[in-house]
Amino acid sequence: MGSVLGGLALPVAAAVMEIRAEFKPDPAKPHLNIFENKTPSTGYCSVNILACELAGMFSLAPSLVFTSSAAIAAFHPSPRQGAMLNVPAQWRDLTVVRSETGATETVRVRISGFGSTVRLPDDVVNLVGGGVSDFQAHDMLWTGSNWTTSAAPPCRLLSNGSRGNFSFTYFWLTPVEAVCARQARFNLASLSYERVSFAYELVTPNPLGMSTGEYTGSLTYTVGPGKDFDLGDVMLPNDNELTLNFTLDVQHLLKIELPPGGNKVELVPQGGWQAWLSQGRRSTRLFRDQTFNIWSSGRFKMELQCQFPMGNTCGLQAATGETVPLNIAVSLPFGIGDESGQAINRKPLLLDGSGTRVFGPTRYVERRPGALHFEIPASAMEPMFLPGAPDRYSGTATVIWDSEV
Repeated sequence: MGSVLGGLALPVAAAVMEIRAEFKPDPAKPHLNIFENKTPSTGYCSVNILACELAGMFSLAPSLVFTSSAAIAAFHPSPRQGAMLNVPAQWRDLTVVRSETGATETVRVRISGFGSTVRLPDDVVNLVGGGVSDFQAHDMLWTGSNWTTSAAPPCRLLSNGSRGNFSFTYFWLTPVEAVCARQARFNLASLSYERVSFAYELVTPNPLGMSTGEYTGSLTYTVGPGKDFDLGDVMLPNDNELTLNFTLDVQHLLKIELPPGGNKVELVPQGGWQAWLSQGRRSTRLFRDQTFNIWSSGRFKMELQCQFPMGNTCGLQAATGETVPLNIAVSLPFGIGDESGQAINRKPLLLDGSGTRVFGPTRYVERRPGALHFEIPASAMEPMFLPGAPDRYSGTATVIWDSEV
């Protein structure tokens, strides 16, 4: 099915392009927390590689072809009756969703350039009456100048295009969303735009605030007279929509390294047992600080599981059943903070997870030291040293670092 405009049927179809960006932490650039566009450029930037690299620009070549539905008259009074372009150069927002959790983020995109190969109805020299070179003929064919060495304002030229006797190729930057038009100075029986390509810019979310996984979303532009991609009333497209499918791939690193034997913790008094004996067996805390190394580029939470729960923390139990509380806390290196950005210093780990549900790096943290703090408080020590009290208490506490936030 199709709708009719100007005597030419417009097919109900859509050109679809895939755009993929990826975040992986880079140890060599810990402050560079941005997505990298992994989409191979097609069209303009696949040929003009250096110009696009210097401009930080990417391009795509959709399967769009524009064909004139009528002749273009010389000195046509309205830009819409001839060769013009007006593309969606303003920023637009789209939502990308992580399917596993429904978490959403916002991506911004704008069309920053547009170009094509323009196919003429005859040799350009014949179109202007002959007697000149093809170079001169291209200048004479349009009011103002040719398309390949200058752009119609407010569009701008990034690099020169190419010209032949029956066609020319151009690419214009679109700094603002406005009409850029060239008026024909000679009658053109027909015109077509082939090998269409467009440049785009992206603003991606902060990957450090996102969980590992793929986030997907799409943005659909309309194509045709008066639509998002508007090339006037005469030049009609073979597709009436252009859909951009986005995939943001977040590949965070969360790794914890304990020293050999670090999973077995023995609690001792300050200075060790010999010092405690020499000081008269005073009631004091028993503790141990267990260091670890952490690699982190994304958010994570910490959880606690206990073999012998006591209130909101763990306990240690003797063979005869007596139990004493074990307080556990964590300190994390600079560069990792809580939800408010505060440093993590001896933050209690509790069974209900309060206070440790979200930690996040402000930069990529690579093999930085942290510590788990285990302690039986002095207030719980007195029963442990009464005559006949057990001489050994033990238990298992499981500390979990979880990137699924």
